[in-house]
Amino acid sequence: MTVASAYPSYRQPKMRWLPAVPEHWNEQRAKTFFREVDERSKTGQEELLSVSHLTGVTPRSQKKVTMFKAASYVGSKLCRPGDIVINTLWAWMAALGASRHVGIVSPAYGVYRPHHADSFNPAYLDYLLRTRAYVAEYIGRSTGIRASRLRLYPNQFLDISLVQPPRPEQDQIVAYLRAQDAHIARFIKAKRDLIKLLTEQKLRIIDHAITRGLDASVALKPSGIEWLGEMPEHWKALKLKFAAKRIVGGSTPKSDESSYWDGGIVWVTPRDISKTDSLHTSLRTISAAGLQSCASTLVPPGSIVIASRAPVGNVAIARVELCTNQGCKAVVPAPDIAISDYLFLLLLRMKERLQVLANGTTFSEIGTWVLANESIPVPPVEEQQSICRWISNECQPLDDAIARTEDEIKLIREYRDRLIADVVTGQVDVRGWQPGLEDVVDDAALAALGDDPDDVTEEEDGDGED
Repeated sequence: MTVASAYPSYRQPKMRWLPAVPEHWNEQRAKTFFREVDERSKTGQEELLSVSHLTGVTPRSQKKVTMFKAASYVGSKLCRPGDIVINTLWAWMAALGASRHVGIVSPAYGVYRPHHADSFNPAYLDYLLRTRAYVAEYIGRSTGIRASRLRLYPNQFLDISLVQPPRPEQDQIVAYLRAQDAHIARFIKAKRDLIKLLTEQKLRIIDHAITRGLDASVALKPSGIEWLGEMPEHWKALKLKFAAKRIVGGSTPKSDESSYWDGGIVWVTPRDISKTDSLHTSLRTISAAGLQSCASTLVPPGSIVIASRAPVGNVAIARVELCTNQGCKAVVPAPDIAISDYLFLLLLRMKERLQVLANGTTFSEIGTWVLANESIPVPPVEEQQSICRWISNECQPLDDAIARTEDEIKLIREYRDRLIADVVTGQVDVRGWQPGLEDVVDDAALAALGDDPDDVTEEEDGDGED
């Protein structure tokens, strides 16, 4: 059956950010339905849960988490199915959700348990609480010394109005949205698979040119480089430190010193490199005072930044002056030996090798000495320039196709956000909807909805990473 366009009658809601809601829906402050709980783990052995703005509260085992695990989780907060879990520091990014699991989360999080288990379908709340209207309310009610560290405290969350459709309508809304999510997830997975194929094709082009050059007739010789084999006879094998002016690590200013943050200095972390291979800006910035307070060092445009902590091996080229945290290493090329674009492409090709170089007991990391002493093939500078121009020309159609596909994914995500907001606030009446044969929901396939570089979790962006 088709979905009706609207409910018969509406009223103005109490919450200012919401549109008019169906007249028969209830609306009460969150404290009417929930109470804060502080139940702690005595063993730390419960399932470790992650909180994401895209997928809500999910087992960490299902996420691509970049932070190493703590030695013990004794004292972590316990949550149960139906509880709302809020990352207090990232509520403004909608890093919250209704849990479907028994598990543990950070002691700094807010956990809210329903007074009556049947008041809400947890999945309905999970959709509702991450809509833009509610995010605007979190931002307005959060407090903090800087924009990127606003905190949503329990009294403020419990004062927010929650719209409550009758429970059968909540269940129908969830069934409808899960069916639509299944379609969207299949679309996203197909597009991600296409991007993967295009990227593999691009890397094959880069691989041959960067390790063999452009002249197929040139004589080859053993390179003496473990991962390479042979290379053109006139090329040199050099340790990376001899192709660079310097190789530096990074550092993090004190997170609780407001004067160190939100300044004009680009400060790159591994997450920035996971989003792009061309660094013009960063998710977080620091001030001159912040730079002076820690061991981070400014590097010039053209420097190559490598994620030296998990996820190890991602590579990007600096397009502006920047510094990094301790999860990165910056290589400043010696231009008379290795130009920036060539060194970037070479290190991009060496991702698997870089991952092999990482070691550590607490977490995997590439040390500066290990990186500096890794051998690389180095053609004459003029040949490096020719190789880079050829690769750029050959890869341009692939880069364009990848960009178009990423734009399509972005548009379908925007459509999903709009659809969810319309349905959970009653702008669209789905009471008459019935699932068809094409509306099969596969929980495993829904994982594609979280397959996104912008999927913020506390492990990736909390102070613990730094």
